[in-house]
Amino acid sequence: MTVPLTYADAGVDIEKTNNFINTIKEIAKKTRTPGMMGEIGGFGGLFSLNVANIERPVLVSSTDGVGTKLKIAFMSNKHDTVGIDLVAMCINDIAVQGAKPLFFLDYLAMGVLNTEIATSVLKGIGEGCRQAKCALIGGETAEMPGMYQENEYDLAGFVVGIVDNDKIIDGSEIQVGNKLIGISSDGLHSNGYSLVRKICFDLLQLKIDSYVPELGRTIGEELLVPTRIYSEAIQGFLRELPILGLVHVTGGGIVDNLPRILPQACSGLIYKGSWEIPPIFTFLQQAGSVSEPEMMRTFNNGIGLIAVVPETIAQEFLERLTGMNEKAFVIGEVIERKEGAARVEWG
Repeated sequence: MTVPLTYADAGVDIEKTNNFINTIKEIAKKTRTPGMMGEIGGFGGLFSLNVANIERPVLVSSTDGVGTKLKIAFMSNKHDTVGIDLVAMCINDIAVQGAKPLFFLDYLAMGVLNTEIATSVLKGIGEGCRQAKCALIGGETAEMPGMYQENEYDLAGFVVGIVDNDKIIDGSEIQVGNKLIGISSDGLHSNGYSLVRKICFDLLQLKIDSYVPELGRTIGEELLVPTRIYSEAIQGFLRELPILGLVHVTGGGIVDNLPRILPQACSGLIYKGSWEIPPIFTFLQQAGSVSEPEMMRTFNNGIGLIAVVPETIAQEFLERLTGMNEKAFVIGEVIERKEGAARVEWG
């Protein structure tokens, strides 16, 4: 006689997932902002735009993941920071266009739901939303037996923000002579981890808990430092200063990201040695014999955000950033681009 099968027999426990939703609701409550309507658990998340108080509102959206930094979380069995990374990677991308984040949704997929790990991940997402003053209004938790190794998972995020049409930052007013202000990162953020893992674990044969004297902590602790969330800092200085362009320095580094906001007639001249490079980058470069061009195109190298400002306010801008506890440097300027010249030059 054939024994009747259930979905749980195939590896999907609907009851466990439903119980986990109650945990998500409690995390989401801590991110509640004006405009958030209802609670987690409906078919769609609701958010009212009546709170925006913007004359010509434009919605700005972005979606992203955390990449192979997740592998470090798996190796460390530490899952409460990659959620911050997820929020940061999405929100920073809309913040540089002048948008204030409104709400965030997440996607978490596991082979078999481990509620302890999933709760830890969601707490990180909640913390990221709290830092950004952004509401966590919904998401998806998926069990997919056979798709992932035990206690491993994948993450994706989606954010919607808002900006007045007249205040969108698109780089269109950038011109020769403008200064480039670099604002510090907190280390690797969430890019270049495939190369990082190859250097640290294949080449150097480090363990996740190996202490690295040059870093003053274990390699696992260093590699799990969360991505900075810049949205609140950006909203702070946008209220008072003319910012012509903003760059989120992610995959591709300064080399690939700065040109995204420069007019075609302009290039960016980066001053070598003009900012402090955190020890992790020097460690990786030396250990992996990575060339300087490769470093600059793979990692942020200590600069997580670049602001393009008129030369006349560059010093004032630095002082304002210092007052906001941001470490910042004049790292370059906008120059005329000669025919066939690179979009980013070094000097």
